[in-house]
Amino acid sequence: MALPLATRATAAIATTASIGARVYTATGRQLVLRAAFQARHFSASQAARLASDAADANAASEPREAMEYDVVIVGGGPAGLAAAIRLKQLAAKEDKEISVVVVEKGGEIGAHTLSGACIETGPLEELFPDWKELGAPLNQPALEDHMKYLTSKYALPMPHPPQMSNAGNYIVSLSNVVKWLGEKAEELGVDIFPATAASEIIYSQDGSRVCGIITNDAGVDKEFKPKSTYTPGIELRGKLTVFAEGCHGSLAKGLIRKLKLREEGQFQTYGLGIKEVWEVEPDKHSPGKITHTLGYPLDYKTYGGGFIYHMEDNKVSLGLVVGLDYQNPYLSPYQEFQRFKAHPFVAELLKGGRVLSYGGRALVEGGLQSLPKLHFPGGALIGDAAGLMNVPKIKGTHNAMKSGILVADSAYKAIVAEGQGEADTPAIMLSDYAEAFKNSSIYKELHEVRNVRPSFHTSLGIWGGIVWSGLDTLLLKGRVPFTFQHKDPDHAMLKPASMFKPIEYPKPDNEITFDILTSVSRTGTGHTENQPVHLRLADKAVQVRDNLRVFAGPEQKFCPAGVYEYVDDEANPGMKRFQINSQNCIHCKTCDIKDPSQNINWTVPEGGNGPQYVDT
Repeated sequence: MALPLATRATAAIATTASIGARVYTATGRQLVLRAAFQARHFSASQAARLASDAADANAASEPREAMEYDVVIVGGGPAGLAAAIRLKQLAAKEDKEISVVVVEKGGEIGAHTLSGACIETGPLEELFPDWKELGAPLNQPALEDHMKYLTSKYALPMPHPPQMSNAGNYIVSLSNVVKWLGEKAEELGVDIFPATAASEIIYSQDGSRVCGIITNDAGVDKEFKPKSTYTPGIELRGKLTVFAEGCHGSLAKGLIRKLKLREEGQFQTYGLGIKEVWEVEPDKHSPGKITHTLGYPLDYKTYGGGFIYHMEDNKVSLGLVVGLDYQNPYLSPYQEFQRFKAHPFVAELLKGGRVLSYGGRALVEGGLQSLPKLHFPGGALIGDAAGLMNVPKIKGTHNAMKSGILVADSAYKAIVAEGQGEADTPAIMLSDYAEAFKNSSIYKELHEVRNVRPSFHTSLGIWGGIVWSGLDTLLLKGRVPFTFQHKDPDHAMLKPASMFKPIEYPKPDNEITFDILTSVSRTGTGHTENQPVHLRLADKAVQVRDNLRVFAGPEQKFCPAGVYEYVDDEANPGMKRFQINSQNCIHCKTCDIKDPSQNINWTVPEGGNGPQYVDT
């Protein structure tokens, strides 16, 4: 009998070492996170808090170390770092003091950043007009654009949509760009805490105002009891808290629900992007070449497409995005990506090359009609945490950074007006941010393309979407008196397995296509052993009782890291049990989005855990 993934993964996945002593200097204060902290008693309420939905929990009553900042930013990606940099630049220009901290759950800045990526440089130029002289890692300009429709054997040329033109853009490793932004932020005096997971939001007593965040407790075992390495989380309190966690952030999802920020908009809809970076043979490399594909391997009812970006140094970034509103529970986005690579058009490029890295991440696709309210008492949402990706462009980095700039401009004015008061002064409302957003290039972009993504929900599937998208982007430019609505949330789009035939995917050839554990081993993923499982089930019976029986266990298919399995239940012969291999998790958030029973809650593991992406 085959061993479960949890056992087979041991040799394939590098686990991270225990996080040792870390010392950060924070604007005249010193914070020491000790690997061995004096053991403290866990009350029953503390254990219950840890076991609950951390995103909705209020601050624990147990005393904690606390630090005060003007602005607390959750997430060290393009949006969060752009906001931090802009705040410090504004303060320096007027000789003011503003304290800013960025909390990042990845082991270092960029470790959890994954994107295509071909980016527009406008917001970067706003922050650093001399970014080229400063050595920003944008080295490969986009030189040519191609669009292909793939059949099972052929690649047919298609007209290239103007929205997807990349003239003036750069093909980059976004993880490297983010690292560079992190360095610049530190030079400006931003306090950056990597390997630090924000696990809770601090609300005011009446629950109406955000006052900061609490970082995750470290050194807790699977039973929620303190180990010898126990280090309690700390409170980071701010006059403003900006959430820049990226797509479907673990705190933002609870915040949006608690403060009812989506009352005036639709639900969000998502895609799952899976990619690899390859080193290809020099004679097959065309620096600056960009190709996007539609069609194979996806059927006409499934939204998605492929991308192939030729970077510098014989590197190629390629991937497949699958809309998570797909209906067939037997569909595996990971296996569809393998089929994409095996297509003759793609395989010819990859033959003789080697894989350098792999990764996967959910991305927002809802557009304008899915935006939540962007500000609230004590804070704001920016970047993909707000849902600012332009789907037809297949880009979001420029909008993420621009939103960071906009929120920083508003926050700076508000904080200066408040003076140097304590963090418990009346809540700041960033209404200026909402107004600036409405008048920004972000809103103009999203309004113009608002009907493109939902147009793929018609009975004509991808063909109807292509026809409407062409008409809308070429002629109408969004100038129509109506806005299409999304059909249903992604988890509700999944249909019972009885309506479909199982999909037989080919076995990997270990040259171009690979098994899922081999791919996960290329992410550098690791999680500290004997910690609480960060993938929480509201009801442990639901997966077997409902998901396996009705949907044939879709968790085994939609996860791109082999986290979920249905294995033989030795205690109940002839039955299955649901197994979570949380050490495989690459933090893509797909399970939290696509689980048809909405029984899986993705929460943060210990800081520094998860993937360690390189060149992604």
